Formats: sequence, structure tokens, C-alpha cells
Amino acid sequence: MNRHTSIFTDRAAITPTAPASIAIVTDAWHPQTNGVVRTLSTTCEVLRGWGHQVTVISPEGYPSIPAPTYPEIRLALTAPGAVGRQLAKIAPEAVHIATEGPLGFAARRYCLRRKVPFTTAYHTQFPDYLARRTGLPASVFWPYIRWFHRPAQRIMVATETIRAQLREQGLTHLTHWSRGVDLTCFSPDAPPPPEYAGIDGPILLYVGRVAVEKNIEAFLACPYPGTKVVVGDGPARAALETKFPDALFLGKKTGVELAGCYAGADVFVFPSRTDTFGLVMIEALACGTPVAAFPVPGPVDIVTNTVGAMSEDLTRAIDAARYCNRKACATYGASFSWEAATRQFLAGLVALEEEEAVSLQAMPAF
Repeated sequence: MNRHTSIFTDRAAITPTAPASIAIVTDAWHPQTNGVVRTLSTTCEVLRGWGHQVTVISPEGYPSIPAPTYPEIRLALTAPGAVGRQLAKIAPEAVHIATEGPLGFAARRYCLRRKVPFTTAYHTQFPDYLARRTGLPASVFWPYIRWFHRPAQRIMVATETIRAQLREQGLTHLTHWSRGVDLTCFSPDAPPPPEYAGIDGPILLYVGRVAVEKNIEAFLACPYPGTKVVVGDGPARAALETKFPDALFLGKKTGVELAGCYAGADVFVFPSRTDTFGLVMIEALACGTPVAAFPVPGPVDIVTNTVGAMSEDLTRAIDAARYCNRKACATYGASFSWEAATRQFLAGLVALEEEEAVSLQAMPAF
């Protein structure tokens, strides 16, 4: 194998035949509920089902503090060398750093000190996300993103729009990692929730974190008739419930209950301007529900005229989406496979040469 080559480059089978030891370092993990956590946890399940040994280094087991302006997210407090000692103990064949938080920072530092290759992923539009929360321009935060990801052998991105955006920032060592849908759960046959009974149609649905960066107020303030439903929880929920008393807030839903919320809605509305993909969109589509969104990264890479509509006027997008064929939506949504996405993840990983794996253990972990 050539130095820094992909572990499974030459394998075409769905289930790779040679198990590998993989370390994934992430600041986003359970009990958080968001697309990053769902992507990582599902990817781990598929990898383990294929026989790979996957170790997740997450905030579990570390003391933590609430993230500023976002207390539901806990930031791990690590002692010097703690993450390094975990990596040294695991001695993995590949190291993937999923997030740019404290744990990702510690793993990055450790790998660079030992000249050990690693991959990263760009899951969240952090410059835009932080701009919404601080009032500062996104340009203030891009230097950190460039600095964090530049040493990675590969940066995994979910869409071509995000690939182009990172290229503009000078980050060119990019590889594709898409997302998938659990088709055993998300389908048009999922029964709608009892809360839908008797409410005025059309039912317009949002699913996700109820937080300022998700731009939910643009959805709730939209004058389109019908009932607006919000599934999810987060720091902005109380204020939005007060400001929009006619909207129906159902809180957090998972599994078949969540699928029923999608399947029973007339249109799924995705108002976010800061997501890199939008996992909830393909879940909605798999349930036969068309998508209305702004023409921004994420939707422009997923939503076609057949399965939804995009416009800077959200009212127009919703109205156009209502005319989409629900069977076509379900067929398109079902084309997103977690198995295919996980093969892309494996293809993007960078294998450690023997001397690099030894170097994980050779020096003090600080």
C-alpha cells in the first residue's frame, strides 16, 4: 500500500472483507440530537456491522461545560494528553477527526506532533453559524476553519457546493462523503401522529434543532395558509412558541414517530441557510413529502424540480412544492443509502503506515 492511500480503495464489495481499526474523534455525540450525531452514529453502526473495530472519542467520560449561547451542547474539558493517551491505547489504522471543537483540537495537535496522517470532515457551516450567534461577520471565523483543516490528508464534504466553497478558501484536498436514510423506518407508510388529526391543512413541517441558526422564524412568519408544525427542541423553542402561538410544537420525535410526522405532512420546509447537507430533507423525501427551501448550500445539491422547490420567497417555494409527485419524492429519497455513504467514508480514510501507528504510542501524550 502506498503511503497515505485510502484503506479500501480497491474494494468494490458492499461489506469490506478485511476489518480495520478506526478512531473517530468528535465533540458532537449523544445525548445531542442533530445531523452530525446521527450521521456519525449511523456510520459507526454500519462499520461495526461490516466487522470494523470503531472507537469513538467523544465528550462521554470527560467533564464538560455548556457551549456559550448553546447550553445543550457540552464542551469537553480534557487534561493535557488525555486524547492522545486514548489514541495511543487504541493504536488505530486510521484517525478521523469529525469536529473542530476541543476534542478535535486535541486530536489534531497530537497527530501533528507525531506526524500521523488524519482526515477531517466539514459537517457544519461554522463561520455562518457563529456569525448568526455573535453578530460578527463570517469572515472573522474562516481563518480558524482554514487553519484547523489544512493539515488533514483529506477533508470529507457532503455536497459539491460545499466542496466549491472550501476550494475558494484554499482547502483543496477534498473527498465526497454523502448521507443516507434508514429505509426500514422512513417510508410513506409511516402512520401520522395523533396531533395531526383535525388540524387545518396543508400541514407544513419543520424538523430539527430549534435554534437561531436554523432560521425557523422565516418559516413560522411565512404567510402561507395551513398549520405550521415544528418537531424538535432547542434554546429558541420557548421564544418561538410565544411569538407564534398558532404553530404546533411537538418536541423531539424519533424513529417511526418522526417518520409519521414527515409522511403526514404536505410539505417539508427547510429554512436553514447554514447547513452543509440537511439530513432531514432526504428523510422527508423518503417519506414521500416534497421539500421547500431557500436556494442555498444543502438544498441546491439535493432538491430537484421533481421533488421540491426553492426560492428566496419561501411562500412561493411552499406553493410550488405542493404540486410535486409524492411517489417520485419517495423514490428519490430511497436512493440515499447509508451503506453507499459509509463506503465513501471508508474510501476517504487515510491508512497509517506501520511506523506511523507506532509513533502514536512512542511519545508522551501531551
